Amino acid sequence: MSESETDVVIIGGGPAGMVAGLLLARAGVKTIVLEKHGDFLRDFRGDTVHPSTLRIFSELGLLDASLERPHQKLYEIGGRIAGREMKLVDFSHLPVPAPFTALMPQWDFLDFIAGEARHYPDFSLRQHCEAVAPIEEDGRVVGVRTGDGEEIRARLTIAADGRDSHFRGALPQTKIGAPMDVFWFRLPKIAQPTNDSMGVFETGRLFVLIDRGDYWQCAFVFPKGAVEKIRGEGLAAFRDRVRAVGPETAGVDAAINDWEQVKLLTVTVDRLDRWHRPGLLLIGDAAHAMSPIGGVGINLAIQDAVAAANILAAPLTRGEDVEALLPRIAARRLFPVRMTQGMQRAIQDRVIAPLLEGGTSLNKPPLVARAFDRFALLRRIPARLMGLGVRSEHVRSPDAGRRS
Repeated sequence: MSESETDVVIIGGGPAGMVAGLLLARAGVKTIVLEKHGDFLRDFRGDTVHPSTLRIFSELGLLDASLERPHQKLYEIGGRIAGREMKLVDFSHLPVPAPFTALMPQWDFLDFIAGEARHYPDFSLRQHCEAVAPIEEDGRVVGVRTGDGEEIRARLTIAADGRDSHFRGALPQTKIGAPMDVFWFRLPKIAQPTNDSMGVFETGRLFVLIDRGDYWQCAFVFPKGAVEKIRGEGLAAFRDRVRAVGPETAGVDAAINDWEQVKLLTVTVDRLDRWHRPGLLLIGDAAHAMSPIGGVGINLAIQDAVAAANILAAPLTRGEDVEALLPRIAARRLFPVRMTQGMQRAIQDRVIAPLLEGGTSLNKPPLVARAFDRFALLRRIPARLMGLGVRSEHVRSPDAGRRS
């Protein structure tokens, strides 16, 4: 059995893990990130890089370089509600360097962060390397054991391996739940100079069309537990449902000819009430699984990573024991997580569940949607909640000046 040592080992090469790795290595903390896959090529992951994340890149001097990767700029979000086209969200007035949401494939986003992190000698990314269990001594996590038998010992272990994290253990959690699951798939479209992302809201139907240039990234939202029923009706019936959304989905017959092209997202919403054990910190989806509403998940995860680096990086470089600092991270980040999940739950309970169950007859757009559509100033409110969120973070972790 081989063994290595580091200051910090991070489990999971997703948005939270990669940003935490970049910031810690930038500060001069010896950091190893473990990613069980050999690449970042996983489709239908969170691709919405919100203004709060773009501002972090700006503070790191990386905004222009990040936007050289393929992306679409989303300044506004509209909707078709009860058959009426409406404007609902306007990011363009946010007081940030990039007042838009960048729709960027997550593999490009993560590959960019990995490339930047590799400029620092204290950063290491190990792919095809899965952490399967913590190493514990005297009730403290002192590293991880990998699938190939290696032991990596660390002063601090950070679990950023998603909602199914092996490292959640017996930590207390609050389960919120969700009334829906989602089918993700692609449909062809003709690229337009503007981004036309929107949602379609009708009685018994909720459908999201994310404009990715020459294709729609589609979200077919349906009641939780109905997946087998929909599949049992057959692919032709499913295509009929999609085609009925509107002219945007007319190409479904040619595009979808196998259920393998339709990916299931099982929606889970929960949060840990405590994010740490001795020697171990959890961040991102490992600490809080978010609803896909608003596409805020990866941005909240990145905020966790920034907060963790702000609090831990300098003490780690000085060789200090950071155990007493771990509760401060959850204390700072639990409030925005609770607030965001509270808003998501309200939307789930008051809009999504009644709409999908057909209990609400949507004969005309609700008053709040009509107000957003009529008064442009009001569209800045949901833009701020989605784009910047609650208690958004700024980079305050040190730069050791070791970039090569």
